[in-house]
Amino acid sequence: MACLKVGFKPDGFQRKGQEWFCSSGLPSDVVIDVEQMSFHLHKFPLVSRSRKLARLMEECLEDELLHVHLREIPGGPDAFELAAKFCYSVRLELTAANVVPLRCAAEYLEMTEEFGEANLIAVTEGFLSQIVLRNWKECIRALQSCETVFPASEKLGIISRCVVALTLKACTNPSLQGLPMPNSVMQSPGGSLLWNGISTGARPKRTRSDWWYEDISMLSLPLYKRVIEAMKHRGIKPENVAGALMHLARRYLPALNKRQSTKDGSGRFGSLSLSVASSEDEQRVILETIERLLPVQKAVVPSRFLSGLLRSAFILNASPDCRNRIERRIGLQLEQVNLEDLLLPNLTYNLETLYDIDCVQRILDHFLLLDQSTGGTLSSPNSDDDGQAASSPSLTPMAMVARLMDSYLGEVAPDVNLKPSKFQSLAEALPDFARVSDDALYRAIDIYLKAHPWLKEGEKEQLSHPLQHQSASETMPPAAASMRGEGWANAIRNNQALKVDMDHMNLRVNNLERECSGMREELEKIVEEQHSLMPSPITTGVRDVGGELVTRIPKVSFVQLICPTSVSRRTASRLVGDVGSLPQHTDELVVYYVTLVKVKGFAVFRRHLLQSQRLGSIVSV
Repeated sequence: MACLKVGFKPDGFQRKGQEWFCSSGLPSDVVIDVEQMSFHLHKFPLVSRSRKLARLMEECLEDELLHVHLREIPGGPDAFELAAKFCYSVRLELTAANVVPLRCAAEYLEMTEEFGEANLIAVTEGFLSQIVLRNWKECIRALQSCETVFPASEKLGIISRCVVALTLKACTNPSLQGLPMPNSVMQSPGGSLLWNGISTGARPKRTRSDWWYEDISMLSLPLYKRVIEAMKHRGIKPENVAGALMHLARRYLPALNKRQSTKDGSGRFGSLSLSVASSEDEQRVILETIERLLPVQKAVVPSRFLSGLLRSAFILNASPDCRNRIERRIGLQLEQVNLEDLLLPNLTYNLETLYDIDCVQRILDHFLLLDQSTGGTLSSPNSDDDGQAASSPSLTPMAMVARLMDSYLGEVAPDVNLKPSKFQSLAEALPDFARVSDDALYRAIDIYLKAHPWLKEGEKEQLSHPLQHQSASETMPPAAASMRGEGWANAIRNNQALKVDMDHMNLRVNNLERECSGMREELEKIVEEQHSLMPSPITTGVRDVGGELVTRIPKVSFVQLICPTSVSRRTASRLVGDVGSLPQHTDELVVYYVTLVKVKGFAVFRRHLLQSQRLGSIVSV
């Protein structure tokens, strides 16, 4: 920290409670009251430096002890203490923190050159001009101290001089103008120093363009505003102005960035404390000031920051004009906004919907007004240097906004409190040609109808209006695409018919399951009867006829085979015949037939063996 040492005598001032005494060996002959502090001093050193003190002492009565009251001295007792020490030639240090109050006090006491060479006004003015205003950090400290002696510092022009000095330093910084840094070290790509500073490929070191954001954020809000306005007047880049304001907002508005660390909140805005612990009223003033200072150029301020600023404006209950200006800023660059930035929570008192639909509607209206005022340029594709369309219609700002709004509708559609009129208003706000494909809009309407099954037929049909005369993409399901142009009424009727068919199908399936269950029970009973009546149908009554084993078949019997339904009837009949085949030599001819019963995925083939009434005849059914 730069300082200037003045005076040569040792400090003989002593404080006792609310009183100051000068131990010079002589009794005090004047008492000067400054606010609640009393200074017991001597007349001669004071009147030899200050015209005002000399005049006041002349007006006092001829008493042994003079009593003077200084009620309006800038800087209060601290500044007068330094001025009194200067009159006594006591050693003291001038710094950027105390030079402004001392300069104002010297002006108040009229400590000019007429009352002594190198008087306090000249000394403080020289230090301020030659040291403080030429150094960025010292100038910041001096400007901070101006708040304690306002309006004296304003009257003397110290504030304006500090603001101009800071502005010139920020605007002429090469990093802000894209120029090489003066006196910067030239380096080759390999890192070796070049003795003459000339080398192809060498690049000068650059400083970050945000180097001054943190410093000016420590100023009071009125002073910060004056610095930013002066920088804008000097022609500093809008991106740098926006960056400084965003830095200020993120640091001191917790509603804007809840994850922002609170450890940096130690600055002050004079009467407005710039900290995360500031009251809502103070934060509201800061937010409204930031909004007014933001550059008006499009796309200079990121949309995400504007969205957060708008969210904070609702939380802090900022003025309607402030909120409307932020909404307009977002609307003018709506094609650059992400879906997450539009999902603004509803903070109004009615709390009808989860998200603030009305706010998004106003933002969209600002975008459409901009398109009208520019003659529909937002609906035209981007052009190259030759004026030819260089991109597809999907890249136009209008198409981007249409895609954004369809996504937004799909996000808010499940809200049961969202009225059909508001949903339809957003869906129909954009012109028909804005959408390259209305697939997302269809999905949003479908989600809305599923979340609101209680809507009347008329309300549902009203929601189909945005789908009229739209184009269906290849990825859209055929059923969905067929609903375009027909309206939701036909879609609803088709859905109802499908529902009836499904009910009938379910009923038939249930009946078939019951039939299969009954057939299975019947089959199980028949099998049990077979095993109880016939121990073994192919070993009953075996006798030898001509040296061959002959199986004597009962009058009523059957052979069964259970196999999957994929087996054909003919194959199954052959297998049954193989299992229950009769020998050629038998005294009884039989008539057989094969029946088929399907039970839960299996086919049961039965071969019934009956006694034939006609000898020599075999009948196959």
